[in-house]
Amino acid sequence: MEIANATVTLDGDSRVAVLAGGTFPGPVVVGNKGDNFLLTVANNQFDPSMLQSTSIHWHGIFQAGTASSDGVSFVTQCPIAHGNSFLYDFTPDQAGTFWYHSHLSTQYCDGLRGAFVIYDPADPYLDQYDVDDDTTVLTLADWYHTLAEAETGAPAPSSNLIQGLGRTSTTLTAPLGVLTVTQGLRYRIRLINIPSDPNYVFQIDGHTNLTIIEADGISTTPYTVDSIQIYVGQRYSFILNADQPIGNYWIRANPSTGPSGFTGGINSGVLRYVGAAVADPTTTQATIANAFNEVNLHPLVNPGAPGSPVAGGVDVAMNLNLTNSGGKFFINGFSFVPPTVPVLLQILSGAETANSLLPAGSVYPLQKNSTIELSLPGGVVGGAHAFDVVRSAGSITYNYANPARRDVVSIGGADDNVTIRFTTDNAGPWFLHCHIDWHLQAGFAIVFAEDSADWSTEIAHSTAWDDLCPIYDALGPGDL
Repeated sequence: MEIANATVTLDGDSRVAVLAGGTFPGPVVVGNKGDNFLLTVANNQFDPSMLQSTSIHWHGIFQAGTASSDGVSFVTQCPIAHGNSFLYDFTPDQAGTFWYHSHLSTQYCDGLRGAFVIYDPADPYLDQYDVDDDTTVLTLADWYHTLAEAETGAPAPSSNLIQGLGRTSTTLTAPLGVLTVTQGLRYRIRLINIPSDPNYVFQIDGHTNLTIIEADGISTTPYTVDSIQIYVGQRYSFILNADQPIGNYWIRANPSTGPSGFTGGINSGVLRYVGAAVADPTTTQATIANAFNEVNLHPLVNPGAPGSPVAGGVDVAMNLNLTNSGGKFFINGFSFVPPTVPVLLQILSGAETANSLLPAGSVYPLQKNSTIELSLPGGVVGGAHAFDVVRSAGSITYNYANPARRDVVSIGGADDNVTIRFTTDNAGPWFLHCHIDWHLQAGFAIVFAEDSADWSTEIAHSTAWDDLCPIYDALGPGDL
């Protein structure tokens, strides 16, 4: 996977970007459950207007025993300096819809993002759909006309893209992303929200029965809706029946920030049946009558949250106090500042205890084989690997029997107290953070140092991984 700079025209206006494989989104990485992924990232960026180093995070992959391949700069590795490459090597026992993105500062806002699909030859829903391939991966994204390094705060997107294409109010003839279907077939659509900021309300005109069968890499019991609110980093697989008359139908993704509505085809794509004319749709948006609600999302296999079915019925219960002030975000009074030595390397280099890890106040030691409960009060905008959401945003009910299981969650508004649970069964430093990238840059993060006593024996790392920091540390200020 070559990472390089190029000029792109995604919404009718051109700008330079950082791309994986020369495209936006980057190429879809695919494999089967149990495959060994050997992914060499070759960093050939040399544009000083953007960050020239990089790292790639494979979002949603558990990285059991391979935390050194998690790709989070200054947590699990040093960045890959330009002119260098690094091999990510992991074998996930997972299947589902994932994605990858830069995890260095706000670099992925400049374009370094793409889909990652692991197929399951024993998928329990194989007989429910006819088509599931690269053409049925559907991405939503925001786009900015200003380089990320020049932005301050959390800017509004210039446009929103479906399948990497979109329009602005001044580029209403720009091409749109197209999803092509054949009448009479059933499609597994893998909807991935890969923006820096917005959540979207997603609909397809004329197709009001979208049956969700997966969320964030977890198979779910079938859940049929007519619209899906999808937050940054989240993914859903739904079954789409191409059962309407041959024609063109609007795909709509109304954003939480940036230009809203659909006038002239903004925030839109096209569902095009084979045999239809190449033209913008003329279909009408349906009134939402059966909206997605996270409390109705249940895992298909092994439902149930760890711990006892009562509030605080776990080994460790933590309340994370989330605040913001002066353009910075704080968790329990600390704003995350990336350390100069990655958290994983600190222990491998001889740090004696997890309590001594940097950055001070932002690293939380967790003992292995413990049940953990996190309470996340709403009111500060935000979003974390898989956990059970025992209380969702917009709900006052706690569900311990079959709660939604996922890896990104909305923490809701001022009256919410989203509560998640997980078990510490994977040694490593794991980054819990807001997935609005502008907020992460402003310190909205902590690190869970899980079972740090076993990192040196349970986490593999290569000589190339050892070399990343000396190479990066030798860079001059203009080469970072």
